[in-house]
Amino acid sequence: MRIGELAKRTGVSVRSLRYYETEGLLTPARCGNGYRAFTEDDIARVLQIQLFYSAGLCSGKIAELLPCVSGDHTHLVPSPEMAGELEIAKTRIQNQISLLTTSLSVLERVLAAAKGTDTAEVPVPSRPVRRHRGIHV
Repeated sequence: MRIGELAKRTGVSVRSLRYYETEGLLTPARCGNGYRAFTEDDIARVLQIQLFYSAGLCSGKIAELLPCVSGDHTHLVPSPEMAGELEIAKTRIQNQISLLTTSLSVLERVLAAAKGTDTAEVPVPSRPVRRHRGIHV
């Protein structure tokens, strides 16, 4: 099947499928005319890639983990070797949630003061504000 049909069957844009190829996540065969030729197995692979993206993994990590999974377009079967990397990803996401929760709490206090529903003064921390990968607390 060609890239347009794969996009239609998986719900993933043609642009994303091309990106997956450049990242080494998909390796379609090439026809004599240069068109990409995808198989039914590529449908499962694209859906697995999407699952990993929704779990918060980056393309580099997905490329490392894809050889450790099997399954089809309905089920993913991870190998035990993946557990360590998945634990690291889980911890990273838990840390992001904690930082965002703190940010939300600070914002709610400042907003309440601005609306006059709480004291007009908000204490400023005595230590520097902690920053983490684009998340400011």
